Amino acid sequence: MSTVIEQPVQARLVAAAPRMPTIPATLHYDRRDPFAVRMTFPAPSTLEGVEVCWTFARDLLTAGLRESEGHGDVRVRPYGYDRTVLEFHAPEGTAVVHVRSGEIRRFLAATSELVPVGLEHLQLDLDHDLAELMRDAR
Repeated sequence: MSTVIEQPVQARLVAAAPRMPTIPATLHYDRRDPFAVRMTFPAPSTLEGVEVCWTFARDLLTAGLRESEGHGDVRVRPYGYDRTVLEFHAPEGTAVVHVRSGEIRRFLAATSELVPVGLEHLQLDLDHDLAELMRDAR
């Protein structure tokens, strides 16, 4: 069984200009990091011209489908009938994208099949992680 789920999504970048270009993005989940999801934007769609990846809690993405969630660098909220807004805050500025809620629900369903919500802790190998930390400390 695969330990990683990747799902391409179309995100609409909200900019000062009236046109909202569609940009490709990828939602990523790895059972080795069971509490987190990543959203990656390819280099051509970023101001810096390099791939940008944001990591945030799977719970944040789930809760943001129903109501406004997040107080830090990543915030998620529903928008209209089938859109979800993701805000990414960085020192350089804020990026706001809209993603179809159905795409996010499909992604979250796949992650829940891989690692059911509430059982994430069973995926962690704390002894191995501690051994790695101790090895790196030498």
